Amino acid sequence: MNTAKYEGIIPAFYACYDAEGKIAPEAVRTLTKWFIGKGVKGLYVGGSSGECIYQSKEERKAVLENVMAEARGKLTIIAHVACNNTADSQELAAHAESLGVDAIASIPPIYFHLPPYAIAKYWNDISGAAPNTDFIIYNIPQLAGVALSVPLLREMLKNPRCIGVKNSSMPTQDIQMWRDEGAIVFNGPDEQLISGLVMGAAGGIGGTYGAMPELYLKLFQRVKSGDLAAALEIQDDCCRIISKLCSGHGNMYAMIKEVLRRMDGPDCGSVRAPLAELAEGDYPIADECVSMIKAAIAKY
Repeated sequence: MNTAKYEGIIPAFYACYDAEGKIAPEAVRTLTKWFIGKGVKGLYVGGSSGECIYQSKEERKAVLENVMAEARGKLTIIAHVACNNTADSQELAAHAESLGVDAIASIPPIYFHLPPYAIAKYWNDISGAAPNTDFIIYNIPQLAGVALSVPLLREMLKNPRCIGVKNSSMPTQDIQMWRDEGAIVFNGPDEQLISGLVMGAAGGIGGTYGAMPELYLKLFQRVKSGDLAAALEIQDDCCRIISKLCSGHGNMYAMIKEVLRRMDGPDCGSVRAPLAELAEGDYPIADECVSMIKAAIAKY
């Protein structure tokens, strides 16, 4: 297994909309090229940051097609393909494989709390639709309502395409448990990237990475070089910035997109309802975020 391609900083890709709220293919390509220029390891496409649950299958396909048009051969691409039914998820999985992604990923089915054997069947059926592509479990119990367990992971690892876990649960012990079972683990909570890496995560997949990729790349380098004191200092600054990003009336991703615009980054539009757009009082907060990010980049 080529694990090197999964080691590093992998930003979660943001949804890109035009003024009418439709998927903006050119903005998707521009954002992809922007990430390539920042030197990140890869992109996680179609997850929470991509607002996947508010998009149709056709929209999600269009996003991935435009990402791959720019990123193929340049970045590791993990495509989140889960829908709340098996057939649609399989369709997205087969489509992702046809584009040549490195891996597909899936949360468990949401709303109904299914037993572990039903979740395993759902995941294996999705993986079966992309039989030549690595499969990654996305464990985010605080949103999905279902938590990965060791027995369920062991069952999934019987599938040779299942290679690891994107772990967005808060306990870092989970990373150790999944790693002990032989899984590649990606740290999910951005606020504890240093902890996840120290616990053995191969890298990180995060929703705020796109707002400040320079800081997360530097943090990853510091951990790998063994300079944990410097890494902790960067992590502290990232946490303060995250708190500020979340302090407005509007959704955090709306704030991040505004921050990118104000830092001369790609224009990704706003967010899709029912996510809250920015309110008038949020724009000064965006300015504060920009100042904090620029100051931290200059410091490190």
